[in-house]
Amino acid sequence: MNVIIQSTLKTLQKSQVLLDNLTNAQLCDASVPPYYSSIGCHIRHILDFYDCIFNSDENNKVDLTARSRNKVVECDCGHAQDYLNSIIKKLNMASFDIKDTVLVSDDLGLGKTEIPYTYGSLLAQANSHTIHHYAIINYIFDSLGITINDAEFGYNPTTPKQVSSE
Repeated sequence: MNVIIQSTLKTLQKSQVLLDNLTNAQLCDASVPPYYSSIGCHIRHILDFYDCIFNSDENNKVDLTARSRNKVVECDCGHAQDYLNSIIKKLNMASFDIKDTVLVSDDLGLGKTEIPYTYGSLLAQANSHTIHHYAIINYIFDSLGITINDAEFGYNPTTPKQVSSE
């Protein structure tokens, strides 16, 4: 299996741990300022990004703005786990070559634009995007008093580790 897919699966496994340890009330709690977004909203957004990758059209185009935005995923851990498991299954069965070119549509702030990628670069972006949202989720955890036993959750692997002075 390709290292990019292995890394992506390892990153997404953190979503499984998170979903195994949250209640539906915690998943959909949108009380944290300044954005008032829920953990479930971020999980759904992460999974929607991957879902777009697997919904390329017959011309090998991926539209990152065509997300499903299934609101049930945002407030029900079971539905979120089902969605996560479907993405993991698709990653495990991926038939594309990571060197193959794909045309990606996205809105970078000035309207939709098309950008040539490889599947490898698109999956690497999805992985970094996931870690970025985990960092936001970590802020929500802190504000809600939720702790998980993962010192690396929300940190990019290249982030320098804080060294204890003890």
